[in-house]
Amino acid sequence: MLLIKITGIAFLSEFAVSICKDSGENAIASKIEIGTKIIIISMSIPIISSLLEIILSVLP
Repeated sequence: MLLIKITGIAFLSEFAVSICKDSGENAIASKIEIGTKIIIISMSIPIISSLLEIILSVLP
C-alpha cells in the first residue's frame, strides 16, 4: 500500500511541476520537486530499514 501512495505522490507532483513549467514558474517547479523528493524519502524509510534488517540477518 505504501508503494502505491509513493507512486501517486510522484505522479501528482510531476503533473504539478509540468503545469508550473508550462506557465513559466520554474522556481516554484523546482521547489515542488525538492519537496516531493523529501516526502518520498521520508515515506520510504520503513521500507529501507526493513530491507537493511533482512540483509543483516542474512549476513553471518
